[in-house]
Amino acid sequence: MSRTARVERTTAETKVLVELDLDGSGQADITTGVGFYDHMLHQIARHGGFDLTVHTVGDLEIDAHHTIEDTSLALGTALDEAVGNKMGIRRYGSATIPMDEVLVRAAVDLSGRPYVVHDEPALAPYIGPVYPTSMTRHIWESFGQSGRLTLHVSVLRAARPGGHPDAHHVVEAQFKAVARALREAVSIDPRSAGAVPSTKGLL
Repeated sequence: MSRTARVERTTAETKVLVELDLDGSGQADITTGVGFYDHMLHQIARHGGFDLTVHTVGDLEIDAHHTIEDTSLALGTALDEAVGNKMGIRRYGSATIPMDEVLVRAAVDLSGRPYVVHDEPALAPYIGPVYPTSMTRHIWESFGQSGRLTLHVSVLRAARPGGHPDAHHVVEAQFKAVARALREAVSIDPRSAGAVPSTKGLL
């Protein structure tokens, strides 16, 4: 069974193409015009074990908000479509990821019910020239909404001795943790006999 999706999303502000293969090898072809966000989407592909193509053209002459938001929405839609009827998947996944001084925990439930809890410390306002750190929460909210999933992301530790949190490490560890949690949640459970992992019989 092919677990793939192709999503095209076009608005007056952005044009987004996402192609996703849940059973890939971590290959990625990503261009959004926001360098740090490209780097983060590469983490989703590599650590999730997904093949991922993302091509976005957005109104970066205004700011990065629409580009990042619409790409996140399209990625969530692609995940939801690729998972399909969810028969035989594990449904739940979690990961705790260290990145130097940072420790992040992510937990996901492919429940069909969008709900996001996000907890991170105050960070420097930008990573690189155009990625606003305030967008990280909005990425998870947009992704959870269109992906119809429950997602908890918590930064458990971020402090550096005598300094402020390293925003790059804090955000990157979140993407790696979410990727690893998704990898587990979408994987096929050999003990499930192909059943939907819910007493309701539907997700």
